[in-house]
Amino acid sequence: MSDVLQQLTITLDARRQADPEQSYVASLHHKGLNKILEKIGEESTEVILAAKDAAVGGDHAAVINEVADLWFHSMVMLSHLELDIDDVLRCLGDRFGVSGLDEKAARDLRDK
Repeated sequence: MSDVLQQLTITLDARRQADPEQSYVASLHHKGLNKILEKIGEESTEVILAAKDAAVGGDHAAVINEVADLWFHSMVMLSHLELDIDDVLRCLGDRFGVSGLDEKAARDLRDK
């Protein structure tokens, strides 16, 4: 795992039980999963809008910032659900060498 993701994981774990008045992460956990998911939805929309703007000559830095926000809130969700970011990274790693179309078809079969 990258040092940044590892450090962020440690920080998120530490702040999970912190005082919600003193920590944004703790306040999200305190408000519950629905609030965390709402933030992920907001950040997803902001990524889409920033990418559309960047495609027509807009600020590319805005895309990077919005993706960072989306990843951050996704990691808060994983923490809330007590899921490990390493499992996500392993899942991505397992997909190397597999055609994206084949991988999606296999998922579609599993989901039926």
